[in-house]
Amino acid sequence: MHALAQEQLRLDAGPVDYLLLALYFVFVLGIGYLARRSVSTSLDFFLSGRSLPAWVTGLAFIAANLGAIEIIGMSANGAQYGMPTMHYFWIGAIPAMLFLGVVMMPFYYGSKVRSVPEFMLRRFGKPAHLVNALSFAAAQLLIAGVNLFLLASIVNVLLGWPLWVSVIVAAAIVLSYTGLGGLSAAIYNEVLQFFVIVAALLPLTVVGLAKVGGWSGLVDKVTTQSGANELSAWPGNELTGFGSNFLSVLGIVFGLGFVLAFGYWTTNFVEVQRAMASKSMSAAQRTPIIGAFPKMLIPFLVIIPGMIAAVSVQEMTVFKQRGTGDVDYNDALLLLMRDLLPNGMLGIALAGLLASFMAGMAANLSSFNTVFTYDIWQSYVVPGRSDGYYLRMGRWVTLGATAAAVGTAFIASGYSNLMDYLQQLFSLFNAPLFATFILGMFWRRMTPTAGWLGLVTGTGASLTVFLLAENGVLELPGQGASFLGAGAAFVVDIAVSVAVSTVTRPKPAAELVGLVYGLTPKEDRTASTTGEDAGWYRRPGVLAGIVLVMVVLLNIVFG
Repeated sequence: MHALAQEQLRLDAGPVDYLLLALYFVFVLGIGYLARRSVSTSLDFFLSGRSLPAWVTGLAFIAANLGAIEIIGMSANGAQYGMPTMHYFWIGAIPAMLFLGVVMMPFYYGSKVRSVPEFMLRRFGKPAHLVNALSFAAAQLLIAGVNLFLLASIVNVLLGWPLWVSVIVAAAIVLSYTGLGGLSAAIYNEVLQFFVIVAALLPLTVVGLAKVGGWSGLVDKVTTQSGANELSAWPGNELTGFGSNFLSVLGIVFGLGFVLAFGYWTTNFVEVQRAMASKSMSAAQRTPIIGAFPKMLIPFLVIIPGMIAAVSVQEMTVFKQRGTGDVDYNDALLLLMRDLLPNGMLGIALAGLLASFMAGMAANLSSFNTVFTYDIWQSYVVPGRSDGYYLRMGRWVTLGATAAAVGTAFIASGYSNLMDYLQQLFSLFNAPLFATFILGMFWRRMTPTAGWLGLVTGTGASLTVFLLAENGVLELPGQGASFLGAGAAFVVDIAVSVAVSTVTRPKPAAELVGLVYGLTPKEDRTASTTGEDAGWYRRPGVLAGIVLVMVVLLNIVFG
């Protein structure tokens, strides 16, 4: 955020705004303190003792993803590309979330693993487990750094606090409640943060639409200033960087909708951890499906304000048309808040922004400390200690991860649109993991050697595409390089895994029960429909069907 002009973005926060912020922080720390009383084992700290109801884990599932990157990054995408940004939600999230709930959660929850890498350990053995644990840990530190950098930059710009003070205060508050109460503190705070974020963004969207003359006024202004292509989601050429409509649609459906989205939502432990904290198999399956309902509507709270800023805020309009000025697309939401919100409302909006950054960073920290403690420290460095030792270790790891995030924050500072950076990370870390997962879950012949070799070569393929695009060999503006990198990672991973599996020895079938679809009895992957899980509205398949119909309708209406 080096290009931010301080005086342009400074918000005129008054005493009432600071009071609202202070109240919010009291609540956040109070939740951490109360959650600590329920932490007596490492399972309590890392997975909430598997005791939470589906509606809590469902909202936390979405709030964990509703971090700084989602809100600032998606409003930046809205300002830059318009309606094609909807694909990140309706194509690039919902189908994968439904697949996770209906197909994959029974394996995660039923096998009682404590993390996604632990599932890899049981399916493929130690080499694949170690590769997955290390790559996931690295990704979480990089993404936590993005959240921390954005949070500190925005506090610095909006309120005038020095950057180093903002970084330390933000990191200390997140560290306090995740260090105290573990995953329960993170999850209950995510539920609180979800409502605070909606309370902040809904008025901003409504007031913004009123300013530009309603939906029809926004349509007229976007058409005049940027062209009608920003008003329909398909084919989304500007977003993908492809000139051909066919290639653009293929890139969105296969690169984003299949490889990147399924890779992120089905194998990313940040999300899966929330569902694993549920009290039953049915609740675990419903977690991502319940989360899909608000996920469908969030674009209206982040993308539409970005589009409004692009046509109504003078500095943003100049930047979009000429590519010059002291602001960039990441500032779209802040500029709109500055222009539209009075005191009081400003305090709620600030709390919403801070909540989103803290939710994202807390999610990164709580998943990192689980994977590092269980899958790296306990498995390879110091095995065989007491449960109390690993509980204490988890708290120290949280402290270390927070310090590391302060360091990785500065890597993010070189990107004018942080979604470019984030999609690149996902194509590197998540796409090859998804290929290994999906093949290993449905093909019993896949071998342990293929598990780790596929991961390494898939990551290498994505990295190659990234380097070729960075050096100008591949001309792919927008987020086309990450879509292509994700596709390359997936195809190479599958090809290598199949080839290696034909010449190496698979695990015996008896060892794969509960890990491979065809070898797991139907009753072991079917949720209960009695007691607390009774009622048609608690059936994962029925809920998923309702969501799917709604998403198809949204694509037709805004396509």
